[in-house]
Amino acid sequence: MSRKGTFYIVGVGPGDPELMTLKAARILEKCPAWLAPAARNNGDSTALTIVQGAVPSEGKNIVIHHFPMKKVPVAENPDSEIQKSWDKAANWVNDQLEQGVDVALPTLGDPAIYCTGFYVYKTLLAAHPDIHVEIIPGISAIGATAAAAKTPLCLGDEKLIVIPAVYENGKLRKTLEEFNSMVLMKVYKSMDRLVPLLKEMDLLDKAVLVERTSMGEQQVHYDLESVVGKKLHYFSTLIVRR
Repeated sequence: MSRKGTFYIVGVGPGDPELMTLKAARILEKCPAWLAPAARNNGDSTALTIVQGAVPSEGKNIVIHHFPMKKVPVAENPDSEIQKSWDKAANWVNDQLEQGVDVALPTLGDPAIYCTGFYVYKTLLAAHPDIHVEIIPGISAIGATAAAAKTPLCLGDEKLIVIPAVYENGKLRKTLEEFNSMVLMKVYKSMDRLVPLLKEMDLLDKAVLVERTSMGEQQVHYDLESVVGKKLHYFSTLIVRR
């Protein structure tokens, strides 16, 4: 019986190729096929750019696949465009695996945190329960953001929560009151709404915003009122510590 390939979901870190783990680099080097996620149709893959800063890509079968950047609420069916994207990716991966080819899907940060790769995995598993999948953890954008801001995420008996910035202000207020430390992901469209709330709760001096964590042109903002009304990069993360 011929050997089937292995599907690797590989965390490649937040942006700086030097923050890729040795294991991530080794797995990507050995895999002949890479499925690189892209946020836009015919767009570049940020994860692939990171990988190519540390791992030679010559001779690899590289497919850049568009995954629509839409909300996927837990316990709800995704819309048809998203499902088609997952199905197409899963079919391509399975075709490679059936030929005995190992496939790597490089993903930003750590695969355990808001990772498209797990949707592909779930789709694959539903159709092919016998597939072999390995998850390679990576340095998270959350950890790298805290490092850039020179602040811990939590200490001692503090409680930490990580949430998407699309949370409504009413829920955010309650969460900020309950937790000692909060990380809000992808706040690039939410700062005009968040800054007044933080000011009202007297938390502006407890918050820090990092754009393009560990990437070129990284910016750390301690004066949050200065970013109101400004266009922020998609990769923008906010840490609030009471």
